[in-house]
Amino acid sequence: MKDQPPLILASSSVYRKELLERLRIPFTCIYPNIDESALPEESTDELIERLSHQKAQAIAELHPNAWIVASDQVADFNNQAIGKPGTHEKALAQLKMMQGKTVIFKTGLCLMHHQSQRSAYICIPTKVSFHDLDDAALENYLHAEKPYDCAGSAKSEGLGISLLSKVKSDDPTALIGLPLIALSGLLRSVGYSIPGPQMAISSAS
Repeated sequence: MKDQPPLILASSSVYRKELLERLRIPFTCIYPNIDESALPEESTDELIERLSHQKAQAIAELHPNAWIVASDQVADFNNQAIGKPGTHEKALAQLKMMQGKTVIFKTGLCLMHHQSQRSAYICIPTKVSFHDLDDAALENYLHAEKPYDCAGSAKSEGLGISLLSKVKSDDPTALIGLPLIALSGLLRSVGYSIPGPQMAISSAS
């Protein structure tokens, strides 16, 4: 693995960092300072593809010999993008709107290498159905976990799973923010070993 190009995660998200660490490949994190606002008339599919590419491109231009991993996620509710709430009040409004409904969390993934002009993109949808809970239960959840930095206002990897009645996806890590099944395939296709020889786990004797 020491001969492989550097790997950079174009993100400041602790959730994506923790996910990528599962693959046991050395990498660094760099925040891509881009405007993530949606464009007029832009669909959710167009939005996540554009932002995934822009995040990767922003870092790839500064590190042309590195492979850049970038991801973006949008919660699509009735063809409307639901972003990060930021505040308790907005999070409660989001959760009340989604009670008893199904939301599609779309996670875009881009792998880019500037020097060779190679890039790949994939989008993983996750259908998430919410229980129909009362306001008191939603308030209790928000005070307990404070998921104000998560699109959709629920951390499925934590207590937020209790709000959900069903999750359907080809990649369980996509909902958390980085689809590792898809990423593993992309990284292998460009020569990364997962896991590398020195990272192999041996059974206890």
